[in-house]
Amino acid sequence: MTGPALRLATAADLPAIRELIPRSVRGLGGACYSPAQIESAIRHVFGPDTRLIDDGTYFVVTDATGLVGCGGWSRRRTLYGGDQVKSAEDPALDPTTEPARIRAFFVAPERARQGIGSMVLRASLRAAAAAGFRDAELVATLPGEPLYAAHGFVAIERIQAPLPDGLTIPFVRMRRAL
Repeated sequence: MTGPALRLATAADLPAIRELIPRSVRGLGGACYSPAQIESAIRHVFGPDTRLIDDGTYFVVTDATGLVGCGGWSRRRTLYGGDQVKSAEDPALDPTTEPARIRAFFVAPERARQGIGSMVLRASLRAAAAAGFRDAELVATLPGEPLYAAHGFVAIERIQAPLPDGLTIPFVRMRRAL
């Protein structure tokens, strides 16, 4: 049996990505977030950002069972969130003065801590560097923070992101040089 395979995402992957995201958040977020925070974040924050797929900066990882991970990077200003939270405008960043964005990482709970996230992160960092970016920035979920720290990201701000239903959810803004 062959191992996991990384490739750029296409629009045809959207149904599988839409299925993976809530499964990942529910399966991996329970130790850090309340059930109410998880469900609110799935509804209001977490979801595919189709612009990443259109820009050719979003990856998926598949194996014999199907899609087991996804994530990518962006040359645009948005730091986090799916299509449901973005404004119509998402201007391009200047790679000489602004950091690339590492975005929308989700891994199947049964494949967590098996190198899937690291595979996507390494590919994203290489692609951002090849596009001329000098630094990368992200907003990590609490369960995702150890992955990014293991790859050299440093916490620069702890955020309590407000959700439309009055709840908040903690995230960590992180950064590293490429």
